[in-house]
This record gives sequence, C-alpha cells and structure tokens, in this order.
Amino acid sequence: MATTLNQKASNLASIIAQHKAEILSEWLRDMGAANRRSDLMKDSELKAQCSQFVELLAQATAAGTASFESGAYGPLRELLGEISHTRALQGFSAKETATFVFSMKRPLFTAIRDDMEKDPQTMAAEMWNATELLDSLGLYTTEMFLKSREETIRRQQEEMLELSTPVVKLWDGILALPLIGTLDSARTQVVMESLLESIVQTNSRVAIIDITGVPTVDTVVAQHLLKTVTAARLMGADCIISGVRPQIAQTIVHLGINLLDVTTKATLSDAFSLALQKTGLAFIRSQKKEKAKDEQ
Repeated sequence: MATTLNQKASNLASIIAQHKAEILSEWLRDMGAANRRSDLMKDSELKAQCSQFVELLAQATAAGTASFESGAYGPLRELLGEISHTRALQGFSAKETATFVFSMKRPLFTAIRDDMEKDPQTMAAEMWNATELLDSLGLYTTEMFLKSREETIRRQQEEMLELSTPVVKLWDGILALPLIGTLDSARTQVVMESLLESIVQTNSRVAIIDITGVPTVDTVVAQHLLKTVTAARLMGADCIISGVRPQIAQTIVHLGINLLDVTTKATLSDAFSLALQKTGLAFIRSQKKEKAKDEQ
C-alpha cells in the first residue's frame, strides 16, 4: 500500500513540476469575479497566494507521500491556515475561501490528462488521487477559516461586553455602573471585574448599580447582582441598586428574592443623593439664586 501511495504522489509531483506555469496561469484565469473579490483583495496578493500554494504543493508531493497529514505537508497547512485567517478578517465567506482550493481542480486535471492521455487507466487513478488530496486541502482550509471566524467573533463579543459595562465616576468617592440588557454569567464576571478595578483605582466608598436598562430581573439576574454587591463590599464600598421599576419590584417580591440587605432606589438621582449622604456631602441651594427666583 505504501508503495502505491508513494507512486501516486511521485506521479502527481512530476505532473505539477512539469506543468506548474500552465496550472497557475489557468487557475488564475478560471477564477471568476466572485472568487477573486477584488473589493477585498488585490490581484497581486491573490496571485502571490496561488503561486506559493502551487510551489508548496509541488514540494509536498515530491516528498513521496499522498497523505495530507504527513509532515511533508506542514508548510502547506501553515500557508492555508494563514490564508484562512486573513480571509476571515478581510470579510470573505467560508464558501469563497474553500473555493480558492477547489477551483484548482480543473487546471490540475487538465495537466494530468495532457500528461497521461495515452494511459486512460493510470490517468483515472491519478485524477482520483488528486481529487482526494484537493478535497483534504479544501476541507482543512474551511475548518481553519471557521476557527478563525469563531475566534474573531468571540474576541469581538468580549470587547462589546467591556464597552457595554462602563464605570462612571459621578463624584469623588462615588461610582455608577449603568447596565443595559440581560445579565448572564459571562457578563456578570466582566461587570464585577470592571467595578472592582474602578473601586480600587478611585478609592471609592459608594458604587451605584443602575438597572434601568435591564429588561427583566429573575432569580438568576438577582443572584448575579448580589454577587457583584458582595464583591464590592469586600473591597470596602457600599452598593446601591437604582432603577427598580414597579414591574421589577413586583417580580422580585413574587419570586421571593431576598434583597433586604441591599439598598435600592427607584431612580439614579435618588441613589446619587443617598450616595452623597453616605460620603458626608450634600447640595445646598444658593441663597442668591433663591432670592432672585422669589423676586421673579
């Protein structure tokens, strides 16, 4: 079996080496506008990728094995990984990325046919060998593309979570954390880390967690809030939860959620006023402004 594989790889290597220029030329010519995507990639970059692909494929098959998993195909796998990652960032689709490899079949089959037209049986076996190899290359490329896309999406989600949980300094010693959207375990962790870091950096004594933008509060969301409040207290800061609307208050009572140890306020302004009291501060209306107002 090993001898057969080596012979097939040797034949394919010889064909690619002899017809390298023709294969590359036909491959580039056959790529339609949909595959070229000149709006996302320059033709010079595409040509460089195709040229490097053909060169590495010739080197891999010349090593005497048709197994894509072998070490001889390591440089080619690395190239396909780079191409997949780059195209995922550039905005190519999985289909367009896979077609980059699969579109090489016709030029390669043409080269095999021209080289072995007098031996139909060997030609058919060689085309099947080339099909299996290019299919493996195409599937690997698609797998690497999806992996890169998933990694990009995951990183963007993390960045969005960080951006969606801004900690605002309202006054010396007073922080506010406005929450918008649903709280889950992952977001709670980001919220907690952001709040605790800000408490340490600003040496704040009071933190206001505003849930006006949280659509619903169930048992899970309440537990997440309690964890955040507990963590803030361990850092020496009192927490006030603001934005408790009538519907949310009814839901909390109905579910039997215990928030007795947590200070809550209906509005952010009420919470801020309480926070000022906790820090020993208060706003006093100017007498001049009061007098001018009375005269009007």
